[in-house]
Amino acid sequence: MPENNHNDIHHLQNGDKEIILLGTAHVSKESAELVSAVINAEKPDTVCIELCQSRYQSITQKNKWQEMDIIKVIKEKKAFLLLTNLLLASFQKRVAKKLDVKPGEEMLRAIDAANAQDAEIHLADRDIRITLSRVWRTMGLKDKIKLIFQLVLSLGEIDEIDEAEVERMKQQDVLQSLLSEVEKSLPVLRNILIDERDQYLCSKIKSAPGKKIVAVVGAGHVPGIKKYWDTDPDINALEQLPPKGKAGSIIKWGLPSIIIALFAGGFYYGGAKTGTDMIWWWFLANGVLAGLGAIIALAHPYTILSSILAAPLTSLNPMIAAGWVSGLVETFSRKPKVKDLEALPEDIHSIKGFWRNKVTRILLVVVFTNIGSSLGTMVALPIIVKLFQAST
Repeated sequence: MPENNHNDIHHLQNGDKEIILLGTAHVSKESAELVSAVINAEKPDTVCIELCQSRYQSITQKNKWQEMDIIKVIKEKKAFLLLTNLLLASFQKRVAKKLDVKPGEEMLRAIDAANAQDAEIHLADRDIRITLSRVWRTMGLKDKIKLIFQLVLSLGEIDEIDEAEVERMKQQDVLQSLLSEVEKSLPVLRNILIDERDQYLCSKIKSAPGKKIVAVVGAGHVPGIKKYWDTDPDINALEQLPPKGKAGSIIKWGLPSIIIALFAGGFYYGGAKTGTDMIWWWFLANGVLAGLGAIIALAHPYTILSSILAAPLTSLNPMIAAGWVSGLVETFSRKPKVKDLEALPEDIHSIKGFWRNKVTRILLVVVFTNIGSSLGTMVALPIIVKLFQAST
């Protein structure tokens, strides 16, 4: 049994089960070595790791990206989730490279050591897509835009981090590190990113098979797991997406109705000129800003044109988003090839790579076009209301 390293090894009981809870630093060679040493010494029946199925596949199946169906991603409204996943992977890889360690090395060591001991591997973390979806539904438009730009800007910040920042990052997981600035303005995110996952990890570790279990988790989750150890978290509730609020549904369907009513009122009270001016302002604001979003993503000219034409119409249709239209046009205009999928793990190392790779560029087109269209609505609405008031 290795010597307890800075109190990183914790012994817990759950009935007749013995659990060795191992807190690791995600960007530390020492933690990776400690993981191997503990598992080899303890010879557990099961090794729990802080990974979900999708993250487990991403680090164990290097060619998984080649199976991606980008059209399906867009149609299922998962472009933002996939882009965020790739940005998180990029952040982790660049930090690991700076510190001369492999991304997720402590988890890879846990997997290898478990296989060497013929121990069962038990995935203990919540699906990252559920976590990100819960984060997304909690945020307003302003926070969503702030989040997206923080994720993108994080690609250029790795070389500037100092030793103190590295030490802080060792006590956090990648998701928490990246969202730290947004978390300050939206404290509820801490509940989703940390507290909920602490409960989820606790429940999954306690339910793992075997009499002796080694659980490998980030050091930042250890206090929370121990806090909830004697409780019985509702894991099913933690796996559910929160229902969309009534206010969101009212805005989704009510706003287009209000805008159409304003158009009708403009024609009725102010005549053809006022009504036409209102429509022109609507098309101009939505089209120009959605087109600007596509330009920022370096979209194909056909894609930029489609975003300009689609945004004013999709903004009045709650079932369709401008980004879905522009994303599909970009996909067919610059269809990703096998080499783009093969190059994805390397291209996500840099900002240039995100914009160069056809797969990530499509995701950027979807996200930035949708942002532009949303901003266009916010710009156009006050102008239309002012024109309506002047006509009555």
